Amino acid sequence: MWHPHRQAFTAMASPSEIVLEGVSPALAAQACAAAEAEVRRIERKYSRYLGDSVISAINAQAGHGGLVVDAETAQLLDFAAELHRQSDGLFDITSGGLRRVWDFKAGREPAPDALALQLDLIGWDRVQWDGRAIALPRHGMELDFGGIGKEYAVDRAVATLRALGLRHGFVNLGGDLRVLGPRPDGRPWVFAVRHPRREDEICARIALDDGALATSGDYERFFIAADGRRCCHILDPRTGQPVRHWQAVSVVAPLCVAAGALATMAMLIGAQAASRLSTPGVGFLLIDADGRRHTHDPERLIQPPTTP
Repeated sequence: MWHPHRQAFTAMASPSEIVLEGVSPALAAQACAAAEAEVRRIERKYSRYLGDSVISAINAQAGHGGLVVDAETAQLLDFAAELHRQSDGLFDITSGGLRRVWDFKAGREPAPDALALQLDLIGWDRVQWDGRAIALPRHGMELDFGGIGKEYAVDRAVATLRALGLRHGFVNLGGDLRVLGPRPDGRPWVFAVRHPRREDEICARIALDDGALATSGDYERFFIAADGRRCCHILDPRTGQPVRHWQAVSVVAPLCVAAGALATMAMLIGAQAASRLSTPGVGFLLIDADGRRHTHDPERLIQPPTTP
């Protein structure tokens, strides 16, 4: 019996790993290299930090006309448009520019005038998108795939592994993950969900033999304001202010890009998230501002933290 193969790397500013079981070391190494290469391809193509990425090219054209995009990018833009519709405008990939005025490293809130100027550049409903070409009508507008890019990379890495015949393992990019299938003996993979307020504790374990898991919360990038408010990096595009209803949201769904989008959407929707996410094929664990748990677990995947 071959030992599990684990390849650790950093991608999209996140600690990442690919874990495979039931396969020879040589094939595991080859498959991991191919999957990691696919992740890096997506990062190069869609990172807002790289000047030659597709996103940077679109943003550079803001206020100067449209740009025809390839089929893969068109598919992601269509998905973003659908998320915008389903969230009543709260999931908006034009809102990434708010990072310009919020300084989470220094713990500084934006000046009201600067925030107002940035809010005036937000609005997917202003974007001219016809399924083939996209145009941002105002100079300074920009797209940001931060809410779906990493999760899409997870799905693409899993597709790469499956194309090579792999069936037992998972891909994890910064806590957003998808499994290829159960362990070789049929047991599920069990993943711990960190407690949003107690860093050394977990609040649940989630058992998966298929599908994806993504978590969003107010505890990874945040600062405490002078008046005691917790200011996290998930910002309401209508106000530019941090969300406050949920401490953390974990979502189980068939695809990682769906799980990640739903987790972020739930953080933005607030109190109505539980009813909006209670749909077939989706499980979730929500932890509210008072630390109370709210779950929807039709497949009975979410286990208490003491489960071995």
